[in-house]
Formats: sequence, C-alpha cells, structure tokens
Amino acid sequence: MQLLPAEEEAEAIALKALTFLVRDEHRLNALQEATGIDLATLRTHAAEHGMQIAVLDHLLSDESLLLMFVEDEGLDPNLPRLARMKLGGEDI
Repeated sequence: MQLLPAEEEAEAIALKALTFLVRDEHRLNALQEATGIDLATLRTHAAEHGMQIAVLDHLLSDESLLLMFVEDEGLDPNLPRLARMKLGGEDI
C-alpha cells in the first residue's frame, strides 16, 4: 500500500491538475460541463479542498485524461488518487 502524500503535496497536485485542465479549452469545457462550475468560481475557490476534490474527481473519472496529466507532470499514475484520498479523507 502506498502512503498518502502530505496535505501540501496533495493540494499542489490538485492545483497542477486544475492548471492542466484550464490550459486546454476542450478539457476546461469538459470540467465545466461535468461539475457545473464556471471559470470565475474555479479561480475564486481553487485553494479550497472542496474545489480541489472536484477537480481530482473529474480527472480520475477519465483514465485517458488522467494518463495525459501524469505524463505531462511526470507523476506516478497513482498519485492523483492518493491526493484525492488525502484531501477527502476517504478511499475512492
């Protein structure tokens, strides 16, 4: 079993995921459609765990998107799931 990242690392992974999603119009639109969250709200609440969890949930719901993200960031593919667990306090 892998250890959960520190809270600061989990937050950083979520913010990297958000940046990855908003850099591409198609990915941003998919996030907004899936969550109903507009860009202004994303910006305003990016540092909040609830928003970070929503971003990670969206990323984790699409394996191809997840793999593009971890490849782009050079991360272990399990790290976003572990970050989600750390921020949300639950196994997914």
